[in-house]
Amino acid sequence: MNACALPEWPDGKIDLDSAIGNALGFTSAKFDGWLWKTDDQITISFIESIQAGKGNLSKLFDAIEAIGFKVAVPTPMHDMREILIRKGFRPHIEMDAELGPVELWTKG
Repeated sequence: MNACALPEWPDGKIDLDSAIGNALGFTSAKFDGWLWKTDDQITISFIESIQAGKGNLSKLFDAIEAIGFKVAVPTPMHDMREILIRKGFRPHIEMDAELGPVELWTKG
């Protein structure tokens, strides 16, 4: 899907159970936390699966990518690194105006 086909969603925080959150399956029944949209990328800023091991994270990644957005995960913790490696994500460093250097995992 090309960039012009992306939904006209505003940049910024994506809350659980919001219209955008619901469109992605990002609901309070499945997750706690929030996402962040910037241009053609949705960052998994801070989320926790309510029912770990049920495939909800994979479904969320798939929904984001199916719409045409890229998925990014900053400084993954715990088991998230192994999940990202299995899904073909790789780390790189990006400079953030407020935070400085940030480890960001993306595909490719």
